[in-house]
Amino acid sequence: MKKTFLTLLLSVPFAVLTAQTPEGGISPEMLGKIRAARPVTDADRALRNALAGSSINTLATTAVNPAATDTWFSHKVDTKGITDQQQSGRCWLFTGMNVMRSKMIGKFGLGEFQFSQSYNFFYDQLEKSNLFLQAVIDNADKPMNDQLVEWLFKNPLSDGGTFCGVQDIVSKYGLVPAEVMPESFNANNTSRMASLLSLKLREYGLALRRAAEKGEKKKDLMKRKQEMLATVYHMLAVCLGEPPAEFTWTRRDASGKPADTRKYTPQSFYKEYVGADLKNGYVLLMNDPTRPYHKTYTIDMDRHSYDGSNWTYINLPMDEIKAMAIASIKDSTMMYFSCDVGKFLNSKTGVLSLDNYDYASLMGTDFPMDKADRIRTFASASSHAMTLMAVDLDADGKPVKWMVENSWGPTSGYRGHLIMTDRWFDEYMFRLVVEKRFVPAATLELLKQKPQVLPAWDPLFAPEQ
Repeated sequence: MKKTFLTLLLSVPFAVLTAQTPEGGISPEMLGKIRAARPVTDADRALRNALAGSSINTLATTAVNPAATDTWFSHKVDTKGITDQQQSGRCWLFTGMNVMRSKMIGKFGLGEFQFSQSYNFFYDQLEKSNLFLQAVIDNADKPMNDQLVEWLFKNPLSDGGTFCGVQDIVSKYGLVPAEVMPESFNANNTSRMASLLSLKLREYGLALRRAAEKGEKKKDLMKRKQEMLATVYHMLAVCLGEPPAEFTWTRRDASGKPADTRKYTPQSFYKEYVGADLKNGYVLLMNDPTRPYHKTYTIDMDRHSYDGSNWTYINLPMDEIKAMAIASIKDSTMMYFSCDVGKFLNSKTGVLSLDNYDYASLMGTDFPMDKADRIRTFASASSHAMTLMAVDLDADGKPVKWMVENSWGPTSGYRGHLIMTDRWFDEYMFRLVVEKRFVPAATLELLKQKPQVLPAWDPLFAPEQ
């Protein structure tokens, strides 16, 4: 690390190093004033000794916090079984499938059931690879330092995503039960596979650009791309297994008794057991206080397939989003939900509460930025998707707390769930996907607007993992 830094330092022109004005640095006099402004007290020394062997969160944990033990909910959607994405960024896929499986279990009276995440993940990675390579071809006339081209090569592939991926991949490729294409080590631990695929895609992207520079026609570049995708497909098949074209499945009732055995294709299985119009039956909502409400926005390149749809959403005040969420839960319908999950999370209790930790008392300073300022300064953004499935309403019908079904396994949090106070929900919830039937007509009218296009590198729209 030190050698690398020295090499970089020596490569910087001397004029740049000497161009800094002395007024901007920390002089010995300024350092003395800094020290004198907040002298270390005996209490500070005690805290320092405690922090030498404990984490900040351990010492900042609030001793009296009623939210940490309140697990009762007035309205809750029934669910069976907790999924586990393990060491992968597939929360978006698990969440979308958990929404669908909840409806399937209820409709057909099943016991515990899971869709195969590996099956759809295979095609997600193949489609994203094609999206990258085709975008390289489409932008081959731009210089390598063009912001979009740079973004493409920085982000050739990701295992993260959004509900758009659920819409496009499931609609195109269907679904299969978990036992038809089981999870594998590389599905649950995606980092090495992802790094090799990304390396190969960058190599291929550069080759396409160089061929274009030499005047190769687009139809020939497309032929090259198809050959490249054959290698990507092979790499995915080696790591994940090859997706089935058809399979035989036995449906079992809640007691485990066989009810029906038939042969399916992934598309026929999806049509029979889910059948939802994922592309037209849902509305994507956002709470982003940095931008005007009651407007629609779309994120350039924020999709999973070249022929798919960009993330397009309506930006709404929180009270309007909550009303739709409550209506959906009361109807026993789960929702795709995402938030900044790492903020104020007590992983032992599974509670997300602004009262979990008293950082101000521990550090001797408060942290007053509101949600909008945290977004503007890159301090907060949507990071994780889960399935919203419960709300606790007070006597006036106002939400007190919420619960999500997570995909971190049954021993994580509160029995595989996370509970969030309504105050936390206001500050760190970002995205919600609801069925159109729960959306007011006036809100649906907003979808007729021409959405404002935001760039792919907007910090609020990083993939959920």
